[in-house]
Amino acid sequence: CQKWVENCRRADLEDKTPDQLNKHYRLCAKHFETSMICRTSPYRTVLRDNAIPTIFDLTSHLNNPHSRHRKRIKELSEDEIRTLKQKKIDETSEQEQKHKETNNSNAQNPSEEEGEGQDEDILPLTLEEKENKEYLKSLFEILILMGKQNIPLDGHEADEIPEGLFTPDNFQALLECRINSGEEVLRKRFETTAVNTLFCSKTQQRQMLEICESCIREETLREVRDSHFFSIITDDVVDIAGEEHLPVLVRFVDESHNLREEFIGFLPYEADAEILAVKFHTMITEKWGLNMEYCRGQAYIVSSGFSSKMKVVASRLLEKYPQAIYTLCSSCALNMWLAKSVPVMGVSVALGTIEEVCSFFHRSPQLLLELDNVISVLFQNSKERGKELKEICHSQWTGRHDAFEILVELLQALVLCLDGINSDTNIRWNNYIAGRAFVLCSAVSDFDFIVTIVVLKNVLSFTRAFGKNLQGQTSDVFFAAGSLTAVLHSLNEVMENIEVYHEFWFEEATNLATKLDIQMKLPGKFRRAHQGNLESQLTSESYYKETLSVPTVEHIIQELKDIFSEQHLKALKCLSLVPSVMGQLKFNTSEEHHADMYRSDLPNPDTLSAELHCWRIKWKHRGKDIELPSTIYEALHLPDIKFFPNVYALLKVLCILPVMKVENERYENGRKRLKAYLRNTLTDQRSSNLALLNINFDIKHDLDSMVDTYIKLYTSKSELPTDNSETVENT
Repeated sequence: CQKWVENCRRADLEDKTPDQLNKHYRLCAKHFETSMICRTSPYRTVLRDNAIPTIFDLTSHLNNPHSRHRKRIKELSEDEIRTLKQKKIDETSEQEQKHKETNNSNAQNPSEEEGEGQDEDILPLTLEEKENKEYLKSLFEILILMGKQNIPLDGHEADEIPEGLFTPDNFQALLECRINSGEEVLRKRFETTAVNTLFCSKTQQRQMLEICESCIREETLREVRDSHFFSIITDDVVDIAGEEHLPVLVRFVDESHNLREEFIGFLPYEADAEILAVKFHTMITEKWGLNMEYCRGQAYIVSSGFSSKMKVVASRLLEKYPQAIYTLCSSCALNMWLAKSVPVMGVSVALGTIEEVCSFFHRSPQLLLELDNVISVLFQNSKERGKELKEICHSQWTGRHDAFEILVELLQALVLCLDGINSDTNIRWNNYIAGRAFVLCSAVSDFDFIVTIVVLKNVLSFTRAFGKNLQGQTSDVFFAAGSLTAVLHSLNEVMENIEVYHEFWFEEATNLATKLDIQMKLPGKFRRAHQGNLESQLTSESYYKETLSVPTVEHIIQELKDIFSEQHLKALKCLSLVPSVMGQLKFNTSEEHHADMYRSDLPNPDTLSAELHCWRIKWKHRGKDIELPSTIYEALHLPDIKFFPNVYALLKVLCILPVMKVENERYENGRKRLKAYLRNTLTDQRSSNLALLNINFDIKHDLDSMVDTYIKLYTSKSELPTDNSETVENT
């Protein structure tokens, strides 16, 4: 900052702090060599980290008629003043010449410079240009309103409208509403448009929405770049107007030291994992302009069937960026994460059935009440447990650590309730509800389903406490990292004695099936494949051992090793920096050894050892009335954290790891709003552009910037083209 001030010859700014300069002053891009500028998109100019302004013409203000309103860089001599006055005589001709020079220049969106008025490089607009900008601004306002309020662009499908009747889409209707309410610019444009021409074509709407999306996203990305370090998270694949997309979220610590998780867009899903990995990397780096060298974590929440492909994506990114650690995501229970990744078709089918059953009962309070009544009857001798199960059923219990234990305990109630709804003689349920109940009752009454959930319940019981601690307090996460070895040891013991363990699991499944009067049999697909084969002596028990128990245990062991890599465990060991964890360890910690992997991220790595010693002493000899901060969030907000720059940098990097939960729920809005948008919007009405506007409705937006970008990319300077190929019926 000091070098910038010196090069600008602004002695009046020499006493300003770097924070004040960054917040209140701007410098035009034209003062930097082109090699110092990185243009990652047509919407934003980004400087390289070591950029220094070197291009200055300290006499140009003498020739610029608009510069009389500027703060002068230096005092003018009398000769210069006389020259300036003489130049003012030719003001009109100078303006025209400047206009031509501006049109031929390639400068992109120069920022406002302190000491240089905004109108230094901007010529007065003609009346036609002003009207055009105001018109475009009105269109952008309507699109942003529709996005924020989640209003689809199209109001009706063509086959919904009676023949001979014209009904405008939602965008056209809002446009006409503003015209009727007296907006002069829109009214004038409407009167000069051909009767059978769309006032704003679909093509133009799409172009404007893309600009809205980019500008809104850029506000978040700017904060991410300012923060330097970030992590990438994807949520489950969603359907956007008939096409599969991956929602992408980014984690970072903002300038107020708050960990935030924000939604930044959708990535079109590709069936080929290698192509998906390339497109994922290209979108993040080239389209969104993020430097993956600063990525410190990656996590992927996906349903069964997609897990293996996202693992390929993670591997490819790790090959290029070793510090982008592949981790679990804090919003997903470890046991459900592991279950979804098991490459066994029966497990995928069972997980899908569980989700459908949960969604079915949450369709209406009456269905939940029906399930409550069945639970009350079955748990008459254990009313407390019955009450607990009712409360669990009213929540989204399929995401719990103990979801499979809950399911096994509830299975009898679910079967009886679904069967009762299907065979109800009082006709309390419509045909759809009764039909769905019949299908789901058949699914959960299948022996293959019962064996699958019993095996998952028993295998994942070894990781339940471990996974629960990972979603606990910071100290729980720290100590959980040290317990992984014991978890893997237990699972390896199960694998070595799988014959014995599977025998117990299969016996449990058989007893449950007998209790529900369900016939024990091999899957129909297997029986058809071996029909007429007299040599096949395969029993149900041995079949499920080879096709279910063995591959499930093997996969979970390997998946735990992959997720909790050596680097990941080292990072979690650094959580001993949090004072409450230090206290539990009697301040006998060794963060320096584990923090070595983040050495390049530290502002003063040479002083790390001394700084860590001071940090420990500070908390070891604190006052009696001072409590130890128990979370990274609390530590980052300490008033004197600025005196420990290396500790602050380490905590900041640890904070953004996807495995760490967002302490303050206020800053986890991205995921919650994404779920709300998907829940409240019909599949065929979803739009990736409008979704971003809706989810990030509170992000500030610059309409003038959007209008200027649109004019630059899609229109000539003198007129706005319309797409005459898209017309509406002249009624």
